[in-house]
Amino acid sequence: MDEKEFDYLNVIPLVDVMLVLLTIVLTTSTFIATGGIKVELPKAAASEDTAALHPRTIVINKEGRIWVDSVETPLAELETALVAADRATPLIVRADRDISLQLFVDVYEAIKRLGFTTLSLQTEQQP
Repeated sequence: MDEKEFDYLNVIPLVDVMLVLLTIVLTTSTFIATGGIKVELPKAAASEDTAALHPRTIVINKEGRIWVDSVETPLAELETALVAADRATPLIVRADRDISLQLFVDVYEAIKRLGFTTLSLQTEQQP
């Protein structure tokens, strides 16, 4: 009995598996990139897309804790955390809708004292 020679390797199933793995990685990285800090954003009729500008993010949660680029930072050290950043860098504030107005004003004043020119408040689109 003659055995048939093995001339080629079918790589199509391998490509299919790799595409599925790539899809899974991209999907999970999207969930990770949106942030793990739970914040209920206020709603507004108009919003601005700042994703292309590489902004720095300041998050204030319901308990009043502050994070600068996912690093927890007390209010007293907020200016120290931002002092090295370029003043033209856009800042996005993601504040929970239930925080006190005074806390938001304190964060806003610290940012303005440093001379940042672009500050945005992230909101959710109203239905």
